[in-house]
Amino acid sequence: MSERTILITGCSSGIGYDAAHGLRARGWRVFAACRAQADCDRLRAEGFDAPRIDYEDEASIASGLAEVLEATGGRLDALFNNGAYACPGLVEDLPRGALREIFEANVFGWHDLTRQVIPAMRAQGHGRIVQNSSVLGLVAIGWRGAYVSTKFAIEGLTDTLRIEMRGTGIHVSLIEPGPVTSKIRENARAPFERWLDWENSVRSDEYRDKLRPRLYGDYSKDRFELPADAVTKKLIHALEAPRPRARYYVTTPTHFMGTLRRVLPTRALDWIIAKG
Repeated sequence: MSERTILITGCSSGIGYDAAHGLRARGWRVFAACRAQADCDRLRAEGFDAPRIDYEDEASIASGLAEVLEATGGRLDALFNNGAYACPGLVEDLPRGALREIFEANVFGWHDLTRQVIPAMRAQGHGRIVQNSSVLGLVAIGWRGAYVSTKFAIEGLTDTLRIEMRGTGIHVSLIEPGPVTSKIRENARAPFERWLDWENSVRSDEYRDKLRPRLYGDYSKDRFELPADAVTKKLIHALEAPRPRARYYVTTPTHFMGTLRRVLPTRALDWIIAKG
């Protein structure tokens, strides 16, 4: 049996980094892509193929995938779209540019890479496309409007793609983690500082008393938080099971919110979420 190959994005840390190591240990040839060249170099030193793919840079998507396909002779068994970031802030304070920028990274880049991967998978007659969404692709919570909107978009695109790929041999799945150990909070500081004029917001006191202490304070583990390997375990099933699931919930909050979304009226669900 030929070596199985996978391209994973966002491998500099967290979920992507754990997935790269976990799948390599199972015999996969992992192409561990990162946005920054320095991270690619670090992963190469760890023995990975590490193309540079920055979702906001169309040229890097094309060149990174070309590097992968050249190394595999045009084959690619799986794609795990994972790299994403958050831009915290109240919806009323989010400038148009903030949404444009985060959609480029969290949605348009994923879509671009996925479209370019599909022809190779069609040619070989099989493939797995796995999208790392979030519990925030199922329900919305305050202060995360930019991130929530990108995950809702990914959910819609992925559900449609899954339907359209029926009968092609290409299976499409979503993974929906809740709190998982990563650098997402740390990485959210730069876009927050770039886009949010919070001091001039009519709700500046809430930024000062609620958001900023969480964003800049000492790290504290969220309730129900799981390590990144909890996602890797679901990813392995999505990649290796004969009949992969459409959705994989990870963490108690995802299971809880997924159930509440199905059984509660919207007004009741809003009340529960607002209460925290």
